[in-house]
Amino acid sequence: MATKVQGLVNSLLVQSRPKLDVFVKYALVELTPPSPTDIPAIRQGISNILKGARTGAWKNTSVKQAWINTLVTMEVFFWFYVGECIGKRNLVGYNV
Repeated sequence: MATKVQGLVNSLLVQSRPKLDVFVKYALVELTPPSPTDIPAIRQGISNILKGARTGAWKNTSVKQAWINTLVTMEVFFWFYVGECIGKRNLVGYNV
């Protein structure tokens, strides 16, 4: 029995290793906070959004890009609410 369990654990580790390596590779890139060299690009992006809102360029967005923008906005809101639940250490309400 112990040899079967050890064999299963070893095969699980061998099979999951490539996927774990890919996850770590992308996590190191995507989950790092912005560096000071990223600030000009962030400012440019925000100014492009404001300029597009003023000129009405958002009306020329494709359905695919609008759907992607919607999903990104939803992701930001969901992470905000997850952070709120973690911060208050409760799912419902604040302890007043």
